[in-house]
Amino acid sequence: MPDQLLGTKRVCVFGASGGIGRALVQRLKEDPAIGQIYAGSRAPVSASDPRETPFLFDLEDENSLSEAAEIIAKDGPLDLVLVATGLLHEGPGFQPEKSWRMQRPEAYQRAFAINATGPALVGKHFLPLLNRNERSVFAALSARVGSTGDNRLGGWHAYRASKAALNMIVRNFAIELSARNANAIAVTLHPGTVDTALSEPFQLRVAPEKLFTPEQAAQHLLSVIAQLVAEDSGHLIAWDGRKIDP
Repeated sequence: MPDQLLGTKRVCVFGASGGIGRALVQRLKEDPAIGQIYAGSRAPVSASDPRETPFLFDLEDENSLSEAAEIIAKDGPLDLVLVATGLLHEGPGFQPEKSWRMQRPEAYQRAFAINATGPALVGKHFLPLLNRNERSVFAALSARVGSTGDNRLGGWHAYRASKAALNMIVRNFAIELSARNANAIAVTLHPGTVDTALSEPFQLRVAPEKLFTPEQAAQHLLSVIAQLVAEDSGHLIAWDGRKIDP
């Protein structure tokens, strides 16, 4: 069971059918402090718990996000919004680039649509739903490779750039939130290397102890969220609670 989420009652997870997202929903269902979980995915899924409410969304369809927000808002404010979506590769047309010679505009468009623009639009419609009377959190999964200060290897141009953009977008959210909602925190989170379809082609050089199961990643992330304070807002934070250079 994850650490207690400091009073979190109502949670919305985007990407609930993905490896990490599915594990996050399961961990949240094990926490008796959670009263309601809105589990968003692109395809219909069945709920296994009366506290779980599935909903459909598409990061490339803003109307689906605004409609979901309108429905969820009727039940009251949210204490935690988790954006557990991301795209690293997709067929031969979108693979991490090993050299600048491999850059393709289509890859940038796709990476930014899913990794930056989509989460930004989630924020547009769901930041206003955060609880203003108690501590609330908006967290989006990012990646260490999106840190310009931590970049030592280069490559992976489109993915790195899109995650760096996401980090900046959430930093902007944090600044605006501080003036509108003193109880809200906005962060990006690096889950580490997780054994999912996203990382599967790139696991050969990962030490076994550094390759997490989705369940381990979910526990790490929820523990980090539970310990967030106002000073963390706007930062990229790793699975172990350490801040990563922007």
